[in-house]
Amino acid sequence: MAVLNKIRQRSLVLILVIALALFSFVIGDLFKNSDALTGGSQDVVATINGKDINRLEFQQKVKNYQDRAGGRQTSTQSMNAIYNQELRRIVLESEFEELGLSVEKDEMRDLLKLSFSSYPEFQDANGNFDVNRLNAFIANLKDLDGETAPLGNFLVNYDSWTNNEQTIATNAIQQTYYNMIKAGVNTTIKEAEDAYLADAKTVDIKYVQVPYTSIDDSEVEVSTSEIKSYMEAHKETYTTDATTEVVYVEFKEEASKADEDAIKAELLALKSDREEYNESSKNTETIPGFDSATDIEEFVNSNSAIKYNDSFLREGQLPTVAKDTLMNLSAGAYYGPYKDNGFYKLSKVIATKQLPDSVKVRHILIPHVGGQRADASVTKTPEQAKKTADSIYAAIKGGTKFMDLLDLSSDKVSNEQDGEIEFDYLAGMAPEFKAYAFDNKEGDIDVVQTTFGYHVIEILEQKSFHKAVKVATVATKIEPSDATLQDVFNKMSKFEIAAKDGDFTALAKERNLTVKPITFNPLDETIPGLGSQREVVRWSFDEDTEVGAYKNFPISNFGFIVAKVVEKREAGLMSTEDASITAIPEIRKEKKAKLIREKITGTTVADVAKNQAQSPRTAAALTINNTTLSGAGAEPKVIGAAFGLAQGATSSPIDGDKGVYVIEVTKVTEATELDNYTAIMNRLNAERRSAVQTKVFTALEDAAEIEDNRAKTVY
Repeated sequence: MAVLNKIRQRSLVLILVIALALFSFVIGDLFKNSDALTGGSQDVVATINGKDINRLEFQQKVKNYQDRAGGRQTSTQSMNAIYNQELRRIVLESEFEELGLSVEKDEMRDLLKLSFSSYPEFQDANGNFDVNRLNAFIANLKDLDGETAPLGNFLVNYDSWTNNEQTIATNAIQQTYYNMIKAGVNTTIKEAEDAYLADAKTVDIKYVQVPYTSIDDSEVEVSTSEIKSYMEAHKETYTTDATTEVVYVEFKEEASKADEDAIKAELLALKSDREEYNESSKNTETIPGFDSATDIEEFVNSNSAIKYNDSFLREGQLPTVAKDTLMNLSAGAYYGPYKDNGFYKLSKVIATKQLPDSVKVRHILIPHVGGQRADASVTKTPEQAKKTADSIYAAIKGGTKFMDLLDLSSDKVSNEQDGEIEFDYLAGMAPEFKAYAFDNKEGDIDVVQTTFGYHVIEILEQKSFHKAVKVATVATKIEPSDATLQDVFNKMSKFEIAAKDGDFTALAKERNLTVKPITFNPLDETIPGLGSQREVVRWSFDEDTEVGAYKNFPISNFGFIVAKVVEKREAGLMSTEDASITAIPEIRKEKKAKLIREKITGTTVADVAKNQAQSPRTAAALTINNTTLSGAGAEPKVIGAAFGLAQGATSSPIDGDKGVYVIEVTKVTEATELDNYTAIMNRLNAERRSAVQTKVFTALEDAAEIEDNRAKTVY
């Protein structure tokens, strides 16, 4: 009792302690989950020009998109597609709001008339659009309170109708906006003249190139500070998103040699009869093996991962690894077990036969309702179609000529050839049709059912007979045993434990594991060879995952990987090490150009060529629109300089893409002026206006304020 009294006395204190502990737990979790108290980034996929994209609404749109795609898009692809749609919508809406663009009531009615004037529901007795019928339809939808009503071939409710109205209005505003911009896009006469001259005016030059390769790379040192300066001067090239560098090793769940040997032994054991106790009859029964089984199809289907194929097969239809042997076996002989396409197989030749490689038949097709390619004119039921086919067959067997009954066939294509079709065994024919044509003899005639209907088929000719075999194959998928799976798991676990205090690369080398590096961007999804592994990417970018952290990940249909984060880079300029791959060659060019210019003497192309031990070259009919210099490749700076010189003038050294150039203009061919440049102006106007939509949106996107939280929320 004393203990109970003490508990009662301290109950309030205990309650307060527990409450405070729970409060601390919740508060800590809220702060950990980034602005959870204020509905922050965890619920906002992105903020664009001050407008939030709500996570739940976004995920619903992604789900709808994936459903429409029918599994052809990964989750990441779907999310990116919806994000781009939402980005475009908000960026454009922001611009429309700022400009005060909207669709008023009268304009909306005109838009609805344009969209729905062909619908009978909105037409009067004379077939004219009736706005009163439209208004009544909308009012009825509203009264239905979510229920649907028919419209053409669709069922719509009030929400879907208003959504459609919104889409129509948005499209109209967009069109108005782009039309306004296009109206301000024009070409001046001077621009038209310049465009004409860019193709019509030509220059001929003589030039000398001192290639950058004339100075060995080893003579030009590039410092880290120079790389940094170059990166600063070319930020658009060297600015990157945040990245993580990860290394990983693989632990594949694949069958061991012992597993494969066991599979082969099990297949071979199937050849012999076995004794098996039957619980129902309380007797020991003999189960026939492959050697003695009389119902081959039942035996194969009961013991194989691949169903029995009761067809004669040509050499080209047999597995590549087994075809030569199987074609030379006699009936009753075995081949295997052999490995083929992820299975071990034991094949038994059931029968051999000489079959034609090609056949010619003629047929009469009687289609039925529901048959493949049956159009609206087909009214016969399957039973009626068979009855008709049977009567045609009976008439032909009774002496009626096949040709006299062709009008009853629905195969108009073959009817033009007297009902005849010629094809080889690889042709894409209905399987039942093909089987009858190849497996029977010339002159045979019968009724055969396919997905197209009922055919009366007569075999006219069979050519090029070769051996075919009917093969019964028992197949077992090559999979690791439970013991192997456990062994793989144990090896992975031991490696992960050892990695805590050991060197990741050294441990992998000791175990003959290959260390594979990969660099992730925040929205990456896949690992080459392993497919979609978004969870690995998320983990590598998690704020709690530090450099040096490692973790194992199960990989579906593969096994495991153990991954380790070796570097994390914030968004901004890339590291000098990464940038050096492209920056160093460009810096060397600049430094080599300076060295070459310092060595050049002479005032003519011939003097410079002699001084630098190079051969002078010529290039004729250069135009400003073509940046290719004959004998040197693309050199836009050189060609641009040529058009800035008068005939007979020689340039100072020009730093080109592949070397330093000195050029002399030997001839200038001026263009003949046109009397009228209207046609060129119209062409340029059309080209510029056609590019407006893409360029305008790109400019608006660049100017938008965007906070993208996809990597932290929905991915």
